[in-house]
Amino acid sequence: MNKFFLFTIMTVLATTVLFQSCTKDDDTGPEEFIATNDTFKDFSAWTLGGELQGADPALGGAHGGNDSTVTRSVYFKSDVVPVGGLYPLGAVVVKYSHNTGGDLNEYTAMVKRGGDFDPTNNDWEYFMLAGDGQIAVDENGNEMRGANLMNGMCLSCHVKGKSSDYIFTQR
Repeated sequence: MNKFFLFTIMTVLATTVLFQSCTKDDDTGPEEFIATNDTFKDFSAWTLGGELQGADPALGGAHGGNDSTVTRSVYFKSDVVPVGGLYPLGAVVVKYSHNTGGDLNEYTAMVKRGGDFDPTNNDWEYFMLAGDGQIAVDENGNEMRGANLMNGMCLSCHVKGKSSDYIFTQR
């Protein structure tokens, strides 16, 4: 009976230690912010960081409608400002490109994800959004998001803004 009792106590203790080690706080790893559809809700009510009008040679074919009729409105969530030149974890920026003819309505976004998501490029994640602020989905039903969104088209341009934490319109 004593051996059974001792075995039971040892099993309970070992299970407790194992369970505790599996449920530690994530304080040992980098923090991460994973955007959901709610992240972009009501973006047009956020802080307008800038409104850029007309063609921008730096954009090339990116963000659509790169001509004299386009307006690019850049919104920042929660008055996020860079600290020491870097935006904080969870920073969210939405760009709405539109034109006077009404045939251009393009919504793109960037989120400072963190968590070593893409440490080489300051952990930014890029998004295509639908007009209602929901994350757009491709023809296969996959969310249009990622560090390498659209075969790296977003990053290939934003890397030129590395000195301003990959953002061209500053707060």
